[in-house]
Amino acid sequence: MLNALYARIALARRRAFARADRQHHLRRPVVSVGNLRVGGSGKTPTVACVARMLVEMGERPSILSRGYARRRPPAGVVVVSDGQRIHADLGRSGDEPLMLARTLPGIPVLVAEERYLAGVIAERHLGVTVHVLDDGFQHLQLARDVDLLIVGEEDLDDPRTMPGGRLREPLSAAAAADAVLVPGVRPDAAHSIGARLGVTVAFGLTRVAEQPRELDPQSVARSASSNAPVYAIAGIARPERFFNELAADGWTLAGTRAFADHHRYDRRDVARIVRAAKTAGASALVTTEKDLMRLLPFRPLGLPLMWVPLSVRLEPEDGFRSWLSAKLADRRREAGASLAGGPATESRT
Repeated sequence: MLNALYARIALARRRAFARADRQHHLRRPVVSVGNLRVGGSGKTPTVACVARMLVEMGERPSILSRGYARRRPPAGVVVVSDGQRIHADLGRSGDEPLMLARTLPGIPVLVAEERYLAGVIAERHLGVTVHVLDDGFQHLQLARDVDLLIVGEEDLDDPRTMPGGRLREPLSAAAAADAVLVPGVRPDAAHSIGARLGVTVAFGLTRVAEQPRELDPQSVARSASSNAPVYAIAGIARPERFFNELAADGWTLAGTRAFADHHRYDRRDVARIVRAAKTAGASALVTTEKDLMRLLPFRPLGLPLMWVPLSVRLEPEDGFRSWLSAKLADRRREAGASLAGGPATESRT
């Protein structure tokens, strides 16, 4: 009963924003990346993938994020990166925005509860031509021109909304998306899932675990090439998937330790991890790139610390690029026609 009530409230909220035209409108196009599921769908690497693609298309994108689970969230907008330098620490930025800023040099990353205000600053002071809205499907306050929705097969298998399920909105909300991105399937299967959700455009989304990295490259060579045992730690939404992928890729796991998503490590955590790893005979620690952001303040840890960057690939890539380019061109033509017809405003409330 609570699940059904939650689903009705979520849909009523979406209809209210659409009907009352309560959304803020930025001058530059907004590409949103979001999902229905709580955590663990690959939004952050998808944001990075889309941002890189926009750069290749000649755009200057910004990334607008909420900065979930920040320890010291100030009022207003935090410019994590202006595209040239990183200006905020973990406490003010959050782990995912800081990771994006480190991973994407040249791309401004801004954090704020009110993403519209962050977008205005990015347009006026950082010269951006397009925005990528991180985790934006439920952020209805900001109008978007391209809505990308990540939907996994497990979402269809268990379509219950919160509090009993994992979905933030019912599956019927997916019809509001411009395109569905489906992890782990071929493009034809993605189209089939998109059709079930009432979305005509769909692409496959493939996770790619990159080569391990470490602050001391020699320790990577020792640990990875010799297949020496490592101790894996992860504070993400689905840590078991990370551990299983390491094992499937041939890592020898001396042990694993899972924490809650966005877990704030402290020195006692680090001491316990290192002690357990040494007891298990591990030669190094291995973690995710998001966990790395929260572990960096405690280095040196007492053992080499490696991380495995995760990226995604949109399939077919050329098809997605052409589709996205056409969507942005359509939006700009419409904006040009609006300007020709009279004065435009930055927002409507």
